Amino acid sequence: MDKYQEPFDQPVAKSGDENIKRGNWSKKLDFFLSCVGYAVGMGNIWRFPYLCYKNGGGAFLVPYLVALFTCGLPLFFMEVALGQFSSCGAVEIWKICPILKGVGYGTVIVTAVCCIYYNLLLAYILFYFFMSFTKSLPWETCNNDWNTPACVQRGVELLNITNTTETPFYMGTTAALVNSTPGAGYIATPSEEYWYHYILEISDGLHEFGGIHLKLLGFFILGYIIVFLCLSKGVKSTGKVVYFTATFPYIILTILFIRGITLPGALNGLYYYFVPEWKELLNINVWGSAFIQIFYSLGPGWGGVITMASYNRFNYDLIGVSFIVPVINSATSIFAGCVIFSVLGYMAEVANVPIKDVASNGPGLAFVVYPEALTHLPVSPLWAVLFFFMLLTICLDSQFVMIETVITAVWDTFASKLQSGKIWVTLGVCVCMFIIGLPFTSRAGSYLFTIVDWYSAIFSAMVIALAEVIVVGWVYGAERFLDDIEFMIKRPIAGRILFIALWKFVVPAIISSILVLTAISHMPVSYLNYDFPTWAIVFGWVLAMMSIIPIPAYAFYYLVFEESGDFITRVKHSLQPSADWAPAVERNRADYRNWRTNNGHNLPHVIPHEMHMMIKTENNSKNDSVQAADHYDPYIER
Repeated sequence: MDKYQEPFDQPVAKSGDENIKRGNWSKKLDFFLSCVGYAVGMGNIWRFPYLCYKNGGGAFLVPYLVALFTCGLPLFFMEVALGQFSSCGAVEIWKICPILKGVGYGTVIVTAVCCIYYNLLLAYILFYFFMSFTKSLPWETCNNDWNTPACVQRGVELLNITNTTETPFYMGTTAALVNSTPGAGYIATPSEEYWYHYILEISDGLHEFGGIHLKLLGFFILGYIIVFLCLSKGVKSTGKVVYFTATFPYIILTILFIRGITLPGALNGLYYYFVPEWKELLNINVWGSAFIQIFYSLGPGWGGVITMASYNRFNYDLIGVSFIVPVINSATSIFAGCVIFSVLGYMAEVANVPIKDVASNGPGLAFVVYPEALTHLPVSPLWAVLFFFMLLTICLDSQFVMIETVITAVWDTFASKLQSGKIWVTLGVCVCMFIIGLPFTSRAGSYLFTIVDWYSAIFSAMVIALAEVIVVGWVYGAERFLDDIEFMIKRPIAGRILFIALWKFVVPAIISSILVLTAISHMPVSYLNYDFPTWAIVFGWVLAMMSIIPIPAYAFYYLVFEESGDFITRVKHSLQPSADWAPAVERNRADYRNWRTNNGHNLPHVIPHEMHMMIKTENNSKNDSVQAADHYDPYIER
């Protein structure tokens, strides 16, 4: 028999799906564009350019590209293969190592938390987008109801101040905006005051809840309505939407880039962005920032890649996508930096201030600095509409995948009990997230956003990715996993030895080092010089632990209640793949078992209750049940 045995003819649904129960992407391009849309997120636009500028300019590209090829790309390839082979989401994927199913629950928790506050970003963007449809942008001048005496229009009043006095320019803070005047040495731009006083209506802190900001609540609701409609038919509807949302940002980025480089001062901005400071390569924190950025932008450890790949057809050749998407993601980050810094260079020249006084990251870049730069362009409302529509499509792409990750996990776990259809699961998930996220729309919501973002995200994702790569590299076996991939795509993989080395040694060592560095260099949460109360910091750590605690908790539960025998036997069996770790479609599953036995490999260990559940769920007739039981001989060793 050939090493890569051809599968039997597959039964297909009227929709053409190979996997009738879960469905598949309608076209191969659907999956590719979904991956691009998921990987290219807000972090590419507002985080990477500032990191590059701050950490050595062009020199930062060295550790960033090293991080891409030694950590990001191997993890992305591994997660695509895991999802496609098993046709399982972030929870059920842990059939590969049942004792660590808690990692899957942790993945869903951290993704759900991020979905909740990510929709707040979507609300902010929608707010700005609709406010841009005007003759003059509302954050252009200081002649509005929300402005204070501290407001100074950069490039007009500010230019006069910097030329006639020695008063330095400070990015405004809440205290400055409320309690100070330009004469006291504190000034704020119209875009800052628009952001803090109109969009956020920010309070003095978490102690002052301030009630719900009704305008922001309206856009928060609108964001969930858009997401629900786009996800209502699962990957079928998402696959159609991403043809626009994943490609349109590149059109807008190109338009903004062409406009940006034609502005005075643009080359100065690009110089500050790219000029290399090679000494920064000796700074361990610069390398740490590069690897962390890979997790922010490419998304390993969040469950999204596994979820998207789980809707692929079993024999889809995943090699190309697994290599191209990470490269596109990184190239987009670099290109976005050019777009941002070309306009910031122009802004610095107009205001007669150094680049460092206008460079920013995070929400400050997207909602304060760049919108202010747009006010200096002719026909500024047009550019604002294009810019925020680009952010809208980028944000939607990431939100689609993150919420689909949660939906898929719920559906995979409770499909046998959910008879009403997946659309109701989608609606239920969106409604629950909306209710939980309501406090974010209060006037203290930006403080809460900062706490959640600071503590809940990247550390958990790295722990999850570390667990994945250790299981694949050492517990399941990198060699065996590569064999499974080759069987799946029906061709050998070039560089097997390289991937074995990466999964078993390089990636685990890198993630472990970054986790230690993150713990050592951890800084207290900060926002607008506000001192967060102790309870808020405790709340942040509780959020961080919510996705970690399920790992040991479920391991304890599994050893005690799901396994039998002495302790060593329980541990040994719990580290082996469960009986149903195999392709989801029965014909592919039978073909896979035949291939393994014909090549001298044993099948996964089966314990009695697993055999009963497999026979019960996979077969609808007595004869089929007998055949399935024959396939599940109780092999103790792999």
